[in-house]
Amino acid sequence: MPVQDAAPIEEPLITNEPSEESLLCELDEIIEQYAGKPGSLIPILQMAQSLFGYLPDSVIRRVAEKLEKPLSEVAGVIGFYSFFSRTPQGRHQMRVCLGTACYVRGGKEVLGALKKELGIDIGESTPDRCYSLEVGRCFGACGLAPVLMADVDVHQRVKPSKIGEILKKYEDDERETGKGA
Repeated sequence: MPVQDAAPIEEPLITNEPSEESLLCELDEIIEQYAGKPGSLIPILQMAQSLFGYLPDSVIRRVAEKLEKPLSEVAGVIGFYSFFSRTPQGRHQMRVCLGTACYVRGGKEVLGALKKELGIDIGESTPDRCYSLEVGRCFGACGLAPVLMADVDVHQRVKPSKIGEILKKYEDDERETGKGA
């Protein structure tokens, strides 16, 4: 009797990413540590954002419920402070300064080049979650205008024609560290 080819066995995808359930358990522990302390909402939200990379609806509801605060209060705090994000963020935060000096010296063109190169708009992340794009109103580096902050790196006197070169550095870093898709 001839041996037939067996159907390939599908192996489960193994990832180093923690599950949402395990992250929510960690969040519960954080909330328990801070619950009842005055001014605890913002630190809890900051830690939650560090855990999840952003603040999804499930986290916002969990924080409101565990702190016995109205959902509208928690959402209001998130909406007020610009460092909180309701959408998934990229591994690299690209922020273009559009303060007066940067705007006058070409910040808008730098932003346009980044939008074109990344294929995203302000407030969005690339599909592979490598980059997020934001704007700032002043980075305190007016003499270096226009300025682009990539993560914590300050790129000064940025020319739109150099955007590809700047992004390549972060792509090369990801390949070297093994991060990314």
